[in-house]
Amino acid sequence: MYVLVINAGSSSLKYQLLDMSNENLLAKGLCERIGIDGRLVHETTGKPKHTVDTAMPDHGAAIAIVLDTLVDAELGAIGSKDEIKAVGHRVVHGGETFTNSALITDEVFAAIDKNSELAPLHNPANLTGIKACQQNMPGVPNVAVFDTAFHQTMPAKAYLYPIPYEMYDKHKIRKYGFHGTSHKFVSARAAEMLGKPAKDLKIVTCHLGNGASVCAVDGGISVDTSMGLTPLEGLAMGTRSGDLDPAVIPFIMEKENLTAQQVLDMFNKKSGMLGLSGVSSDFRDLADAMDTNPRAKDALDIFAYRVAGYIGRYAAGMNGIDAVVFTAGIGENDTYIREKVCEYLTWLGVDIDLEKNSKRGQALDVSKPSAKTRVLVVPTNEELVIARDTKSILG
Repeated sequence: MYVLVINAGSSSLKYQLLDMSNENLLAKGLCERIGIDGRLVHETTGKPKHTVDTAMPDHGAAIAIVLDTLVDAELGAIGSKDEIKAVGHRVVHGGETFTNSALITDEVFAAIDKNSELAPLHNPANLTGIKACQQNMPGVPNVAVFDTAFHQTMPAKAYLYPIPYEMYDKHKIRKYGFHGTSHKFVSARAAEMLGKPAKDLKIVTCHLGNGASVCAVDGGISVDTSMGLTPLEGLAMGTRSGDLDPAVIPFIMEKENLTAQQVLDMFNKKSGMLGLSGVSSDFRDLADAMDTNPRAKDALDIFAYRVAGYIGRYAAGMNGIDAVVFTAGIGENDTYIREKVCEYLTWLGVDIDLEKNSKRGQALDVSKPSAKTRVLVVPTNEELVIARDTKSILG
């Protein structure tokens, strides 16, 4: 069974084609600058990468180009688009409507659209990708896999905000959490690496990329996570502020004569590592600059301190932990951040081997043999989770 996985953004579209009989990756790529001019970067497994500038006026045109490339005699991976039996879509916000992935019907489509008010930058783009696939592959089933679904197991003590309860009743203002497919995948993979059933483990997973979140996974289910109603809550990130005093918003509005939306734009796009350092949102740039730029070093230290703080909070919430897992671009590759975070966790029994920790982008246990709490690096694979859920939904 071939499954096409789609992650549609406002002007981009990432894709992977997987053979779910053996979970092998057949092809992957990226359409970018959709609606501007258009560029395709495509790679079929075992063949050279192919990049071409080509007109993509909308997502429908982008999907058509992807399908033509997948069946191209020289560049492609399959003989006919009819070999694609299902499409799995990443959908950012499922609200309280979806606790699991779902086959996309008219009713499901409408529910995703309704939840767009909770994710106005993401859900509309996801819906655009769904419509484009329905237009280009009529009759092929589409499945929505939600970033928020894995976290719907959180108890009320974790997801309710201490504000008037009618705000939750009327507007569903609560913590939802994101990166659910990643936290789900790496926590399950960590259990395999530890040789124990997931139900017997307490794990803290750290998805650290330009967007970053930490999740408490107790017995294989999410019981708390750092992102909230939106992906702005939680850790300081590449350009996002993360946690701060809510009174900062009206204070800046008054002092800088800005609207609430302008302040939110500042917190989403100009804050975090970029705002603190004045250098970049890219952690590699900050690492290069930190020896000569104190602000760059401060930014990295603040990031590590906040990650460690959430790990400690979740260790308390679960009354102990068995493992800490690092994943995503920074978690898998930034050895400095991993080391700095772990320096705060010796009280938990964390003790890493610096030589093991120097390795990047591979699954391994970087702990010393004597460490009570294991520290694992687990490359994430959100696309595989989406493909697995799609296959499962379709039986």
